Amino acid sequence: MIKENWLKKGYVEETVDKTLDLKKEIAQLCKEKNAIILGHYYQSDEIQEIAHFIGDSLALAQWAAKTDADIIVMCGVHFMGETAKILCPKKKVLIPDLNAGCSLADSCPAEEFAEFVKAHPDHTVISYVNTSAAVKAVTDVVVTSTNAKQVVESFPKDEKIIFGPDRNLGNYINSITGRDMLLWDGACHVHEKFSIEKIIEIKKQYPNAAILVHPECKGTVAKLADCIGSTAGLLKYAIASDKKDFIVATESGILYEMRNKCPEKNFIPAPPEDSGCACNECGFMRLNTLEKLYLTLKYEWPEVAVAPEIAEKAIKPIQKMLEISAKARL
Repeated sequence: MIKENWLKKGYVEETVDKTLDLKKEIAQLCKEKNAIILGHYYQSDEIQEIAHFIGDSLALAQWAAKTDADIIVMCGVHFMGETAKILCPKKKVLIPDLNAGCSLADSCPAEEFAEFVKAHPDHTVISYVNTSAAVKAVTDVVVTSTNAKQVVESFPKDEKIIFGPDRNLGNYINSITGRDMLLWDGACHVHEKFSIEKIIEIKKQYPNAAILVHPECKGTVAKLADCIGSTAGLLKYAIASDKKDFIVATESGILYEMRNKCPEKNFIPAPPEDSGCACNECGFMRLNTLEKLYLTLKYEWPEVAVAPEIAEKAIKPIQKMLEISAKARL
């Protein structure tokens, strides 16, 4: 009965015994089942607190590829679970809420992207990790915001490249590499919403603040930045900087780790347009809760599945990305 009603709004939270110490129960289940919890920086604070490892998309993929756990619980969104399953086909990969999708991945339907690729047969296909397994299956190499520049520059300057699905990240990479990649017209709804006017107003309050911007943001927002980088890159910059105040234009979940690493510094979330909210959250990321995580481990469901014929093709561009990233560390 639990599984049949799992996805009904509020059902899981109402089902779980309110007297349970969920963090203790989750830790015990992980120990009993040799399970590991991987959490993205955009997860809620309470999930980041108990995750065995937190990171950006690249780090989570690298961690999934090397773990000896029998069960991987991906506290992120669906494409992250797919990536983990593709890299670890013999392991059980779980995700607390199968509805945890991604607006950027949704902006690139696999069939339409495959037709776009067929229409440009002389192009190398580079796809952002924020895509479905089916899109990865028609891709030559996958990238994250951490390694996109590095991967693009691993190809000759005259290489014809399709880059999808994020037009903002693609435009940014074009601008810093001098490339002219052919871009798919997709975007992340969270990063598209940041308000230039509101960021400028905050900057007036904190004139010495550094503005940190994710490359999925619009170019007009990026022009305000002191640092443009992935979540991991922005975190690294904040740790190394002698600044005390930071205005952060990415999903506000990253502020948890920024404040953990730099408790003496002040991190201000950049607000979205047309909203009374002071921060910008991804509704998909926040679908994962402690209650759902507990039941996921208890019942080992929902499980992420990838069709074998898709996985066989999709693993190649993922492995190529990991190989290029590994070479850069040597």
